[in-house]
Amino acid sequence: MAPMKVYGWAVSPWMARVLVCLEEAGAEYELVSMSRNGGDHRRPEHLARNSLSEIPVLEDGDLTLYRGRYVFQFKLSKWSSDMPELLGAGSLEESAMVDVWADADAHQLEPILKPIVFNCIIHPFIGMDIDQGLIDESVEKLKKLLEVYEARLSSNKYLAGDFVSFADLTHFFFMRYFMATEHAVVLDAYPHAKAWWDALLARPSVKKVIAGMPPNFRFGRKLIVSGYLRENS
Repeated sequence: MAPMKVYGWAVSPWMARVLVCLEEAGAEYELVSMSRNGGDHRRPEHLARNSLSEIPVLEDGDLTLYRGRYVFQFKLSKWSSDMPELLGAGSLEESAMVDVWADADAHQLEPILKPIVFNCIIHPFIGMDIDQGLIDESVEKLKKLLEVYEARLSSNKYLAGDFVSFADLTHFFFMRYFMATEHAVVLDAYPHAKAWWDALLARPSVKKVIAGMPPNFRFGRKLIVSGYLRENS
């Protein structure tokens, strides 16, 4: 069978979520790099894969999936017999905790990190105004949220327990870019959360994917306005 194909650009946090999943599984796949400047995501052949012009898109035989979080979860479910711990398949309690902390990333952490990343990295690079008030507000929200993470990680090495899971890996993507901002020092006040983050960075899958995620996104004005904002989680 031909290897899976993943379409998109590696700097995308949503794209990286899928790539880490595939790397964790040791899956054979082909990364089909697309050009944001060239508008590849708006070309007819890509719209046939995803009519919303989003990335990433994964083709696995006759199956086509998009939206990184769902691709990630589907592929891990498919490989759950080989990697049961990634979905907490050891028990109902572990599985529930994976879901709880994956939702914490989606509905708590990511919405807080986005305005910090956008205003600290993307807006200066493309000449947009920086909303310092929004940055400060988001940093304060982050501190409060990190107190929750610190409490959880003070009694567990990872979020769902003492095993790395989808719940941990899905946190990596926006955290990677947040940690490239001047506000990354915030994490130092939460030693258990910092140790957890360092443990994620040490994983071979994360090391490989992060190599394609430079801190400035490799974006220019046209790339961000016409490309980045069409990505979707």
